[in-house]
Amino acid sequence: MMGNRVFKCAPLPFMGQKRYFLRDFTEVLQQVEGEIDTVVDLFGGSGLLSHTAKRVLPGCRVVYNDFDRYIDRLAAVDTTNEILGVIKQRLTSLEANKRLSEQERADVLAIVEDYTRRGYVDIMTIGRNVLFSGKWVTSFEELTKHTMYNRVRPGLYEAAGYLDGLEVVHMDYRELFKRERGNSRALFVLDPPYLTTECGMYHNYWRLTDYLDVLRLLDGTKWVYFTSDKSQIVELCKWLDENFGESALMFGATVRQRTNTLNYHTQFNDMMITRL
Repeated sequence: MMGNRVFKCAPLPFMGQKRYFLRDFTEVLQQVEGEIDTVVDLFGGSGLLSHTAKRVLPGCRVVYNDFDRYIDRLAAVDTTNEILGVIKQRLTSLEANKRLSEQERADVLAIVEDYTRRGYVDIMTIGRNVLFSGKWVTSFEELTKHTMYNRVRPGLYEAAGYLDGLEVVHMDYRELFKRERGNSRALFVLDPPYLTTECGMYHNYWRLTDYLDVLRLLDGTKWVYFTSDKSQIVELCKWLDENFGESALMFGATVRQRTNTLNYHTQFNDMMITRL
């Protein structure tokens, strides 16, 4: 049975999750209700879009492509909470957001290393609780290289029911698209790593040709595509529209955008582009 809880953000930290687009995404899903029977999240990331799709359209089959093995992090949530509890106890005398002394930092690393010897540790989530905002690490070795701060969250991470009702796969997005493309009642959700930016937790750096390959999937399908004005893809699509008109892959698409502020000097626009 599918859980009733609706998550407004991913239960564990994830770079690039689309929580600020959930309202827009929900409106799009409601727009196609009755016209589709499947939602295919090709670049599933944290699963937040898949989770939202299943809650908005419970009668639809929702395929979450967990390429980043987020499911492993969710399975370890109790251990993660336990580790953070031990770290919090060690730092109990230190004010929130204060820099750790060398001894405190060494003690935190010793705690994490001890748990790492015993089994799987969600280093990414641990890192988000002891590193400066904006810093991400994926291994214990990376964690040892950074200055630390007391940013341990006050409550527990909760993930129960997050993946309920989803069909979870771990596939190359091209193979998954090939498997599902024959369904004319499918909606494809595409949130590839942004060109000219870090590629999140993807295993290899993406090249321009990889993005062009993704754009080819837009032909003849219903889709929701996420990108940013930091990406050259937007400029490319405008050029295609101007030169190829109605035959361009994104011709006639609807664009919604949201401004994100990185710091006092830097802003960029995230975009959700749809053609249904």
